[in-house]
Amino acid sequence: MEEIVKFTKIKLAPDPSRVLLQPFYPGSEKRLNNVVERIMKLDEKKVEELLEQVLGGFSGRHRNTPEIFRSNFKFAEALLDRPLTPKRKELIGAYLSKEYSVESAALFNPSIVLHPEQGRAEAGSARIIMSLRATGEGHISSIEFREGTVDNGEVLLDPNSKFLDAGELTAQMGEGSYEVSFKGNVPLSERILFPHSPDESHGMEDARFVRFIDGNENPVYYATYTAYDGRKTSIGMIKTNDFRQFSVNRLSGSEVKDKGMALFPKKIGGRYMMISRQDGENLYIMDSDEVYSWNKKSLLKVPVFDWEFVQLGNCGSPIETEAGWLLLIHSVGAVRTYFISAILLDSREPSRVKGYLPEVLIAPGEKTREGYVPNVVYSCGSIIHGGKLIIPFAMADSASGVAVVDVNEMLNRFVRVI
Repeated sequence: MEEIVKFTKIKLAPDPSRVLLQPFYPGSEKRLNNVVERIMKLDEKKVEELLEQVLGGFSGRHRNTPEIFRSNFKFAEALLDRPLTPKRKELIGAYLSKEYSVESAALFNPSIVLHPEQGRAEAGSARIIMSLRATGEGHISSIEFREGTVDNGEVLLDPNSKFLDAGELTAQMGEGSYEVSFKGNVPLSERILFPHSPDESHGMEDARFVRFIDGNENPVYYATYTAYDGRKTSIGMIKTNDFRQFSVNRLSGSEVKDKGMALFPKKIGGRYMMISRQDGENLYIMDSDEVYSWNKKSLLKVPVFDWEFVQLGNCGSPIETEAGWLLLIHSVGAVRTYFISAILLDSREPSRVKGYLPEVLIAPGEKTREGYVPNVVYSCGSIIHGGKLIIPFAMADSASGVAVVDVNEMLNRFVRVI
């Protein structure tokens, strides 16, 4: 069925030069004291020379290097009972800083939504935001963003900034709940959601963003994601109106299990709906009157085809069409090979499967199967624009590309469920 799939030339590969400047703790209070005392023994001329040398090597890699050094000085401030010059503070902060290459290992598992700001879109086109999972040293994952335009099935991404900004932690509201905001002059491609709570200390994985509409209210964006602490996973929910201020909360309820929960883009029958996979194998559907709490599920689909024998999962939130809810799914077959296919759910009763593709839509190919995890194609969310299905997808857990499918051509190939 891949003859109806157009693969664009877009390839988002990891760029190790995109780095965050983060706090660095030497390992113990004793070592911290030793570092500070060595710097305190330097005369002011040497301090200025060293600081100038450090800034010369790193200022071109970050927008606000001196400001970050001053912020990181706070780790040593309590150890000092004497006044310091601003430059000595900055130098101490430099020794308490490190660079982290957020996407040195991989840039994958993307999702895509319509941009909240459509003012720059020309007639017939639309502005979009793509989210991506960036993975760096220690296999720590974070969430990056790209902006672009889609027009008649053509996807054009804006130039990407070389800088990164992790924003400011503006509130911490309990276990796994916090808020992050970005200054108004930080471009979207520089904003990165980096782990802030212990339960996501080893990663924020596979964000499934969806543009959610509730009646006459302005759209809000939600994203379910997997929080990983190095031993176990939990499910978090990101909420934002403008991709500048983000609130993050953990989901609760007896059925918040496994990975890959995906929220419907609107309520159905007055209730929130979610696609899930509680047992690691089958697809389920859930409903709730509370977006952060999920306590019941019903079976939606079990593996049937040979490319599904190992497991099923969603490829992001369902997409509303005149024919019903289009749900892209991933499946795992022989040799742990991942595939992307689709099913169609009833508009009013989405717990009922109306139709399915009798073949896979996207399979690993020559240019997409090799990477960190071979034979994997995967997506965390797609959109329809101008009759075209835009599917950003990951290739071998390493890089990302974009595929385009004519919606009517695809729906004509569905087999109806009686």
